[in-house]
Amino acid sequence: MAVGLAAGSVFAAGVGPASASSHREAPLTAGDPKIDNTDVYAFVSPDKSDTVTLIGTWIPFEEPNGGPNFYPFQDNAHYDINIDNDGDAVADLTYRWTFTTEDSRGTDTFLYANGPVTSLDDANLLFKQTYTLQKIVDGDVAGATTIASGQAAPSNIGNSTIPNYGKLRTSSFETVDGGGRTFAGQSDDPFFLDLRVFDLLYGGNLKKVGTDTLAGYNVNSIALQVPKSALAINGDATKNPVVGIWSSTEKQTLTLTPGQAEASGDYVQVSRLGNPLVNEVVVPAGLKDAFNSIKPETDHTVTPVVDKVLDPELPHLLNAIYKLKIPTTPRNDLVEIYLTGIAKSAPTLDGTAPPIQADLNSQVLNGDADATKFVPSEMLRLNMGVPSAKNPNRLGVIGGDFQGFPNGRRLTDDVLDISLQAVAGAAQSGKIVAPLKDGDKVNANGQKFGKVFPYLPLPNTMMANGWKAKQAQMESASAVAAPGASGGPSAQDPASSLLGGQTGQTLAGGLGLLFVSGGALVLARGRKLRPGSPARRPSAQPA
Repeated sequence: MAVGLAAGSVFAAGVGPASASSHREAPLTAGDPKIDNTDVYAFVSPDKSDTVTLIGTWIPFEEPNGGPNFYPFQDNAHYDINIDNDGDAVADLTYRWTFTTEDSRGTDTFLYANGPVTSLDDANLLFKQTYTLQKIVDGDVAGATTIASGQAAPSNIGNSTIPNYGKLRTSSFETVDGGGRTFAGQSDDPFFLDLRVFDLLYGGNLKKVGTDTLAGYNVNSIALQVPKSALAINGDATKNPVVGIWSSTEKQTLTLTPGQAEASGDYVQVSRLGNPLVNEVVVPAGLKDAFNSIKPETDHTVTPVVDKVLDPELPHLLNAIYKLKIPTTPRNDLVEIYLTGIAKSAPTLDGTAPPIQADLNSQVLNGDADATKFVPSEMLRLNMGVPSAKNPNRLGVIGGDFQGFPNGRRLTDDVLDISLQAVAGAAQSGKIVAPLKDGDKVNANGQKFGKVFPYLPLPNTMMANGWKAKQAQMESASAVAAPGASGGPSAQDPASSLLGGQTGQTLAGGLGLLFVSGGALVLARGRKLRPGSPARRPSAQPA
């Protein structure tokens, strides 16, 4: 199926009042952090295999000691997590959180809390936020149903004021009608990477690496855990295991008068996030605000953005700075990863066969989806039929772990290293690109992730620069204990051994073939498969 392209009116008319992916990546969201989506995660819950956990984060670079107001959600804005389960790029389900502030400080004090806080209803907690969670089906906002309400966990202002933040946070979890639970509040920023990629791709010599730029900072997080059946077409996650996910934020126009800001008028989408780093390093600066304003259903019509997927800037920079040989264009492998999901029958933009010949995470694999109505669009896609890995590989699918990015996104997925490898050609060749094997040398988050919902680390209270000094000390001690250790794939690394020894294979051949048949996930490992060669469907095996 080929999809025609047309110039998008949003871009032809110029940038409107809008802003999405990652931290401070677009001019308008950089100036309005309360509505800035920083990341979105979607994965099969490791401790509850019949559920999926969805996480959205907002407000980048929260310095822990940022009082006296700290970091509330924006009152009356719409914080949304959207689900497209049939592939038409339109939200079939939207989960919407809306917040209201209760600030009792008045003219009496500047303190967020005027004494120790041991519970959410503690009188000493002077600044509180409550929320409602609505479920919107097929865009019917008027018919939305409230499925939970609760109080957001406050900012963690320090252990003198909140002596047991973990207990306080747990008390904020709310049960969701129809099954599941939700959480809203502050957490450590779970995204880990070295952002000096913007300094000539790590200094022009791959020396400016190894520091987690986000270590010590917090974000505001919203988490939702629901049964798989709640997301699937017709409630059947066996027959219809693939869903698309993106988060977005809407707000009204603010009218400013001295000392006041009044919201009024229609809600406007001002932030949007699906796959990590897309708006940050794929979309050029002049289009970032406009990209945040459009819905996924429009993506394939916007030629300037589609062109940056088919021929992205980053590989050319890798070639110019590091003299890396880069894949030829058009990059239909990246179209699969970002716009269609990975499937042997995924509809490409030019009508050619998808280069990654594997069935993994495109909605065209759903038994009840109408493939003729599929619309290529940028969103994170998750096959809920892939079970959680007992020992997750940080490189996800490229590392042979099919429950990792780009099949959904877990908290532990090293999306910076995965993305570098993908744009440099690993998804085409099935081999780790050797000069980039160490990536940014930030392979894990500084704080450990939890084993139960919401899996997010507690928010930091130490100043971010103090945390980085502590991190440097730990890294120095680790280097002494294990001299010569490498942060990237080696001969013993699962990704290196799996991919590096299979010359001339595509991703499908190097990692195995995935098929979805009647909901059964089947993996046939070790077969060589070159572009255009027929694939023999293996007999059904239990997932």
